[in-house]
Amino acid sequence: MAVVTGAASGIGAATVKRFTDEGAHVVCVDLNETGGDFVKCDISDEEQVKALFAGVVQRHGRIDIAFNNAGISPPDDDSILDTGIEAWERVMRVNATSVYLCCKYVLPHMLEAGKGSIINTASFVAVLGAATSQIAYTASKGAVLSMTRELGVQFARSGVRVNALCPGPVATPLLMELFAKDPERAARRLVHVPMGRFAEAEEIAAAVAFLASDDSSFITASQFLVDGGITGAYVTPL
Repeated sequence: MAVVTGAASGIGAATVKRFTDEGAHVVCVDLNETGGDFVKCDISDEEQVKALFAGVVQRHGRIDIAFNNAGISPPDDDSILDTGIEAWERVMRVNATSVYLCCKYVLPHMLEAGKGSIINTASFVAVLGAATSQIAYTASKGAVLSMTRELGVQFARSGVRVNALCPGPVATPLLMELFAKDPERAARRLVHVPMGRFAEAEEIAAAVAFLASDDSSFITASQFLVDGGITGAYVTPL
């Protein structure tokens, strides 16, 4: 029994398909309607998140996996010199506060069951700095990474694992739309990927499936990088 936020597109949609293909029942959570067992939820709203997880347990009896994946990267999030407080607060609320809320309200159900796997979507930017900054996005993903590490340690002996997925750039519609408007910016980022391409959403979903499975039973409090080698690179191949 899995709950996936941000399930309508990108990594979330690819993960729903992967989980479903492997036989899991998936509750799809988003503001935009998607197929399957769908729940519309603003995951930055505490009461809605609390009701979401209580409702899943009431209907299905348990939650084995929570993939807290929803997030935004709006165009008004740029250099700190240009990013306004409204954009900062909106990104932090959706990207970081939502993960706090989802963890807060799924953990009691998992602790009662004595098992569970939580995967929070951070990013490779949580461990690297960029001159082409998205300051609120970067800060929010750093917060997710630190929060995940602490939760993983805190609940390590309770049967609940908590890991941070740190994808590199992924060829999602959101990223492709952003870079279509600014090809020079895309090229500047792509040159830093040793593999020479962006990830496919299905490749990230495969990593989520691993972290959700018993094959990763000794992995918790980790930053699980799936980045095409970005964080290991000093220079990239010509």
